[in-house]
This record gives sequence, C-alpha cells and structure tokens, in this order.
Amino acid sequence: MLVTLSAQLPSTITPELIQPMRQAMASGASSKGELVRRGLVVRDVSVPSYDGASITLSVVRPARRSDAGVRPGFYYAHGGGMMFGDRLGGVGVLAEWVLRYDAVAVSVDYRLAPEYQDPTPVEDCYTGLVWTRDHADELGIDPQRLIIAGSSAGGGLAAGTALLTRDRRGPALAGQMLMYPMLDDRDQTSSAAQIDGVGVWDRGSNRTGWSALLGDRRGGDEVSAYAAPARATDLSGLPPTFIDCGSAEVFRDEDVAYAYAYASGIWVAGGQAELHVTP
Repeated sequence: MLVTLSAQLPSTITPELIQPMRQAMASGASSKGELVRRGLVVRDVSVPSYDGASITLSVVRPARRSDAGVRPGFYYAHGGGMMFGDRLGGVGVLAEWVLRYDAVAVSVDYRLAPEYQDPTPVEDCYTGLVWTRDHADELGIDPQRLIIAGSSAGGGLAAGTALLTRDRRGPALAGQMLMYPMLDDRDQTSSAAQIDGVGVWDRGSNRTGWSALLGDRRGGDEVSAYAAPARATDLSGLPPTFIDCGSAEVFRDEDVAYAYAYASGIWVAGGQAELHVTP
C-alpha cells in the first residue's frame, strides 16, 4: 500500500506543493456522481460560520428510505492535512455508512489553512455540527444517535470539535470516530522520527500542515487543545470513542497516547473506548 501511494504522492509535502495538491485532491462532480450511482442523494446547504462567512455542508442520504422514521446521523470532517481536500473527499466512507445503516451524513467544507488559520477550521466544524443538531428533524436524524467522525486532519478536527461541544454545552454526541487523527503539533514522538522522508505524509509534511494551521505558534505554549487535541489535559465528559491508526504512520504514537489517556478516564466512568492499530 505504501509503495502504491508513494508512486502517486510525494513523501514530504512542502508549502510550494499546497496548491498542486489541492488541485489533485479536489473531488468535484465525480464524487457526487459516485454517490448518485450508489443510490444516494446529495444536497448542499450554505450556513454562516462564527465570523459571518458562509461555509458549505453536504447532506448525504439514501435516495430510497424504508420508512419515515428518524435515522442515525454521521457528522464528518474530511482529511487533507488542514491544507487541502473538500467535503466529499471521504465519499467512499460516507457512502458505506449511509447505505449500511440507512443513515444521514453531513460533511463540512471547513476553510483551509494557511489562508484560514486556527481557530477557523475547528470553528467551522463546530458551526456545522450545531446546524446539524438544530435541523435534525428536517434531516430525519435522531439527535440521540449523532456521531462525529473524521479522518486524518478531519479526525483531529472532529476531536477538537468534540472538546468544544463539551465545553460549550453544545450538541450531545453519541460517539466519536477518529480515523488516524492528526492530533499533536509538537513533533516529538518516535513515530514522527521514524516516518521521515518515507511513505506518505511524513514528518516534514506534518510540520508543513501544522505550520499552515498555527503559524509561528506551532510547537509553542500558545496552542489550544481545540486545535491540537493531544494537548488536552481533561478528557472527561466525552462520548464513547473509536480511534484507529497504522503501525507505519507518523500519527501512530500520538493516536495511541490520546487513546490511552482518553480510555483511562472513560473506563473509570464506565464508558467505552476502542483503539485499533493496523499493521
């Protein structure tokens, strides 16, 4: 898998590659077409974010539904190192979930760094989550079965959004699914040192992504846990959590550390947490 990906993507993404990577990763009409072919419909809505700017959410649901009852809801943040990707970048995952569980998914087009640095991406994600909760009846979502999910950078944003909604007493979450999440800006783990100049999204790429999001604050003392959830000192009051990562990726150690820190608190409280490390 790494060999295949390495043939398509550079090991290290530098600032000069941000624009070419955006063009390469743009999903566009082809992703919507794939959803339609799989029996789904997509509706885009525009909502005002925390600063008054508009962001787009895509609502994905089955074209045919078994009855008019409410369904589980997935609120999704896409990957892309904080710098690229779009709301339909995880189209395959969204389609699988929506079809398997007869669910409704809402995917957020958060604004990208470096043009929009922290806190804009996580605030955009929180805005979309609040909209989803407020429109649950219209969407056919059971507000008691709303799960936040994200992959890579989106996994980190999902974790940060879960912390925000806890602290602001925002929408209740039934769970969070953090898929190989990007959690720690400090560049101090063993896996970061190991995955340097090899594979895809190596240590250099990670530095590029965090610098785009945080600027000169990267690795310093002025970084919020909402931006880099590995910095959180209180993981209480969060929903049941699933975290996965690979054994040969730069996020491995920060994901494992977050999972253990999280699980130690949630298990004491009788909650649920899962960590999967794939060889």
